[in-house]
Amino acid sequence: MISIIIPTYNEAETITKLINFLQQHNNGPVSEIIIADGGSNDDTVALAAKAGAIARISPQKGRAAQMNFGASLATGGIFYFIHADTMPAATFTKDIKQAINDGYSFGRYCTKFDSDKWILKLNSLFTKFDFFVSYGGDQTLFITRELFNAINGFNDSMLIMEDYDIVIRAKQKALYKVIKKEALVNTRKYKTNTWWQILRANSTIVMMYKRGAPQQAMVNKYKKMLNYP
Repeated sequence: MISIIIPTYNEAETITKLINFLQQHNNGPVSEIIIADGGSNDDTVALAAKAGAIARISPQKGRAAQMNFGASLATGGIFYFIHADTMPAATFTKDIKQAINDGYSFGRYCTKFDSDKWILKLNSLFTKFDFFVSYGGDQTLFITRELFNAINGFNDSMLIMEDYDIVIRAKQKALYKVIKKEALVNTRKYKTNTWWQILRANSTIVMMYKRGAPQQAMVNKYKKMLNYP
């Protein structure tokens, strides 16, 4: 069975639509949808519960810690982590089961942005390959419970780059699948930032991460380089 785990913080505008989509395209193997919330001050938790998800406040804020908390509540043998502003392919249950049957213990989709801008289509193209820059959570991540436990899950001391970190560690123990279908990613970040600003910020953080920069320094730098409403 698949346990879907969604870390949230103030996602009232997106969460109901995502949960409804996941329920609509559940062909049987999804045991539960778990919302691991970081203490939202909007209606995220109430809306998620109303839509039929298990909605809980994580004892520790931060996406890594919230996803670990969600995993601790999960009953399935496969964990499927999805960002609240991302829609996986409608065939996600079939795709994940096929990948597991083919011997892959974890993996992801490619990306498609909800925009027709050519530069974002170029960004999406890179996610079709097994590049480090494509290890982010926007592509979603499925992983078996066995492998997740073997690598001790996400590093919940991390405030940023946690998705990249878990993929690096998991690849040392198991086969990684890039499913050649697309997860639809919200472009809300691009409404207040240019493509160049986001590329520059992401590149800067990756370089800081590879140099072993402190987590808080990376968070501060990222927030300084980008504008959020």
